[in-house]
Amino acid sequence: QVRLVESGGGLVQAGGSLRLSCVVSVRPFNLWSMGWFRQAPGKERQFVAVIDRSGTSTDYADSVKGRFTASRDNRKNTAYLQMDSLKPEDTAVYFCAARRQGGMSMYRDEYDYWGQGTQVTVSS
Repeated sequence: QVRLVESGGGLVQAGGSLRLSCVVSVRPFNLWSMGWFRQAPGKERQFVAVIDRSGTSTDYADSVKGRFTASRDNRKNTAYLQMDSLKPEDTAVYFCAARRQGGMSMYRDEYDYWGQGTQVTVSS
């Protein structure tokens, strides 16, 4: 019955921006770290970003450092991923994920719950 719902994907030109949102039903939300992953057709699901329970610490994949920013609003049970200076290689389905124990992680198998994904397409 735990649900994570992503939104905010779409089609943008290279250099453009999008903000993804993930609404989470887990309680209490501030006990869960939140990760972002992406998967392109024929490729493995890759780590993108993670934010800790309080929203004070973040980590990013090298490919998105300086361009993507993770944040969260614990009062709204929502995590965000701001994506700027988008590149065609950012095209993928983006997933949010929640982890209860162990804090931040870049590993897919350490997350407990996943959203359904939202498509991001960046044209050149």
